[in-house]
Amino acid sequence: MAETAPAAPPAKAPKKKTNSKPKKTGPSVSELIVKAVSASKERHGLSLAGLKKALSAGGYDVEKNNARVKLAVKSLVSKGSLVQTKGTGASGSFKINKKQAEANEKFRKTALFRAPISSTRANLFSGWFQRLETEDTRDFYLFFYI
Repeated sequence: MAETAPAAPPAKAPKKKTNSKPKKTGPSVSELIVKAVSASKERHGLSLAGLKKALSAGGYDVEKNNARVKLAVKSLVSKGSLVQTKGTGASGSFKINKKQAEANEKFRKTALFRAPISSTRANLFSGWFQRLETEDTRDFYLFFYI
């Protein structure tokens, strides 16, 4: 009686990972929070409860993403976009930091009027070449340039 080896199972193709959830489009939680706080007319800022009400009125699921809201509020306070007028951590009242908002506007304005580096260099060299052509000692400059 001859014994036969058991047959090897057929090789399986590796499974490809598919993204079951498409990437969310739209503004981030931080942007929604900044818009909600800036839209409020409260003198002492918007409380966390009021902030959650404003976000849920805008269509954001606050109950499901409560941890994200708290984390975003804490990060905005640490960055300086929001100022915490009352409370600690994610609780309390929050206002927009006007000093940082003004600084951001100044930065944007100066960034718009900056010239690209390549055009600046081209302008510098074009002026230098024009000076070479107008100088009487043109040969002297060309000698050092070459």
